[in-house]
Order: sequence, then C-alpha cells, then structure tokens
Amino acid sequence: MKVEEIGIFFDRDGTLNTEVDYLSRPEELQLIPNAAQAIREANEFGVKVLIITNQSGIARGLFTEHDLEAIHERLRLLLARHGAHVDGIYFCPHHPEFGVAPYRKSCRCRKPKTGMLSKAASEHGVDLKQSFVIGDRCIDMQAGRAAGCTTTLVLTGYGAVERDECLEQTRVDHVAPSAFEAWQFVKSVLKKRSRN
Repeated sequence: MKVEEIGIFFDRDGTLNTEVDYLSRPEELQLIPNAAQAIREANEFGVKVLIITNQSGIARGLFTEHDLEAIHERLRLLLARHGAHVDGIYFCPHHPEFGVAPYRKSCRCRKPKTGMLSKAASEHGVDLKQSFVIGDRCIDMQAGRAAGCTTTLVLTGYGAVERDECLEQTRVDHVAPSAFEAWQFVKSVLKKRSRN
C-alpha cells in the first residue's frame, strides 16, 4: 500500500472549525484547538488531506458560493499559519427541500451520500477503502461507511449530542474527543498497516 493512495476526509464545521449555524462570513471561522496541528502532521505523514462539507446555506440563500470561497480562503490562511494545508475542499450547495434552482434538488453529493468522497478520491488518486473519514455528525459516519472508509466520530461540534444515536444507527470505527485525537488514531492504524 502506497501512502499517497490514502486520504483523510475531514468534515469542516464542528470538526475543524467551531460550529456556527450557517457560517457565512470569513471572520466567523475559528479553528478548533489543535485541528491545524492534526492536519500538519497528516501532511508530514504523506497522506492526502481533503475536506468534504455540506453547505446548504447556499441553497437557502444565506450566503453565496463566492462567500464560501472567501471562507475557505480564510481556512487555508489559518492552516498555513500553522504550517498545514489541505489538498482539496469539496462542498455540496444543495438541499432537497429548501431553496431555489439550481440548488434545490436531490443530489449525489450531499452527505450521507458519497458523491463528494467519490469525486475527491477520483481527482486525487485516493483509495477509499484504505482511507478515513473524520466528522462530528452521523451523516459523516454514514457517508464514510457507504464509501468503504474507516470512520471516526469527534465529540466537538454536534458529536457529543449525536454520539449515542449515531452509534445505534451506524457502525463507527472510533470515537475521539477532537480532530487531533482522531488523527492520532489514524496514524496508529497507518503505522500498524506499514508493519504488516
């Protein structure tokens, strides 16, 4: 197994940055402590770091794709200050029930569906079955399982609230206090694989 074929797919809100309902302005984005360190260490380890995020606020008219681009620029800047970077950011602007065309629709990309994972894997040469999904929502875990990834639920964001119900609804491979501890779990799995 080549390490460059492995991806870590992070959810964004509540996993890497503090949860803000429908975060719509760059200044609202604040990194969760040690999230950047987790990404920096993953960069140094040689795995692809990718973000997959539902952003139905676009469909709901709360912000635009241009606004989201500015938010992601701030995210990249904050990560860079810690020597970290992401290899790609994928978002779903759709909602099946709210908003207007072209955003109000049923799609393949909105988690718990796997469209963002499949697209990112294809564009970055990632083997999903060897990869990991880290997020704070049950839909993250469901998307990860459906794509064949190893999953970690973090207890930041909605994680603590959704934990019990999520563990009843779907198989979760690991539960961690935050993205940093989730990365420690991923690293231990990768090191174990390299010894086999």
